Amino acid sequence: MPESVEQRIATTRRIAAPADRIFAVISDPDGHVAIDGSGMLMVSPDSQRLRAVGDTFIMNMDREPLGDLPLGKYTVKNTVLRFVPDVELAWQPGSVDRSPLGHTYGYLLAPVSATATEVTSYCDWSGVHPKLLERLTWPVVPLSALETSLDNLQRLVEAPE
Repeated sequence: MPESVEQRIATTRRIAAPADRIFAVISDPDGHVAIDGSGMLMVSPDSQRLRAVGDTFIMNMDREPLGDLPLGKYTVKNTVLRFVPDVELAWQPGSVDRSPLGHTYGYLLAPVSATATEVTSYCDWSGVHPKLLERLTWPVVPLSALETSLDNLQRLVEAPE
């Protein structure tokens, strides 16, 4: 890995919605599918709303757009690492048959008012084993993917109910 590469990327956006409404979306695995900027995720039917550290949710990833695996052939089990209602949700992905890979995705919410929240979406690779870091091509997740996810989240939570 080049020494100049950041091991954490993040982007922040002010969204015109209260933190509890945003947190309701990001703590629902179906919400991750609606928010995802890749368009390649489908939640496993047995995944439930996230309620605590240690909760898991499984995503099926359709990697055909990347030129390799069709939907259902690449499954990722995500484990919640931090869960603070209306403040933070962070999870660590890993394949279903292996332990987590060491990187973390998350959302930090900072209420600005009763109707607006600063939302930070991030991906952090600082926990990845050094041998794996050497083999990765950077950026693993481009900043544009996080920005697209925040665009999708904003459209979802600002839409009239």
